[in-house]
Amino acid sequence: MKLATIAFFLFFIQLSIYAQKPRARDIGIPFDGTPGKFNAITDVKGIEVGYSTLISGSGKNIRGKGPVRTGVTAILPRGRNNNPVYANWYSLNGNGEMTGTTWITESGFLEGPIMITNTNSVGVVRDAVLKWYVKNGLV
Repeated sequence: MKLATIAFFLFFIQLSIYAQKPRARDIGIPFDGTPGKFNAITDVKGIEVGYSTLISGSGKNIRGKGPVRTGVTAILPRGRNNNPVYANWYSLNGNGEMTGTTWITESGFLEGPIMITNTNSVGVVRDAVLKWYVKNGLV
């Protein structure tokens, strides 16, 4: 039984390795420059990224009580310096919510953080960001 369990896990690990799509550099597509130390968005000077994950409760989902499995990621393109950056947007598949795109289309600027969350939390996250801006006298 132990041998069968080990064999299953080895098979599963090998399968997950083959299931990952190769990255462009891995298959020889050339790009200018070299990746940063971590090959991540945080390698770009001046960008800050933060996140919060909420996990609580278990069992059957009861509205207003949980369990909760959600989170939010914040990307600050200029760090805590609130200078606008040139921006545009594109709807990849027409799914989800893209709050703020009208202003980006009209002005060509992004003047706040990029917030990534699940569709059902977009409004709450937007409200929290606006509340923070008001509290800190930025609006």
